Amino acid sequence: MSPRPAPAAGAAPAPPPDRRASGGVTAELAVALPGVVLLLLVLLTAASAALTQVRVADAARAGARAAALGEPAGQVSAVAAHLAGRGVAVHVGREGGYVVVEVARDLPGPLAVAGLRASATARALPEPGEQG
Repeated sequence: MSPRPAPAAGAAPAPPPDRRASGGVTAELAVALPGVVLLLLVLLTAASAALTQVRVADAARAGARAAALGEPAGQVSAVAAHLAGRGVAVHVGREGGYVVVEVARDLPGPLAVAGLRASATARALPEPGEQG
């Protein structure tokens, strides 16, 4: 190991390391880590809720397309339930000249405990010659 270079003329010598400051980074990390983990859980829960809402909306649109093509209500419900996943409620009906499909599902994870649901409604005009 080479000897330590001498300080330049007029420069103050380096202060000795402070033994009291050692471990400070570890303590700061121990305080900040739970906050980072909580933030990550919140972000993942929000992403899961958004994904569930997208799935429910896609299921309602697909159900409305199937109903507009004249599929029976049971088939429309099966299509929507397949796309939305387990625990889905599907309602098929008519409103004016439109077929209406409503799909709802409980949100996953901790949001289900709060009783929050993702829901979507889609309407479509029946194809000419179809009963709807």
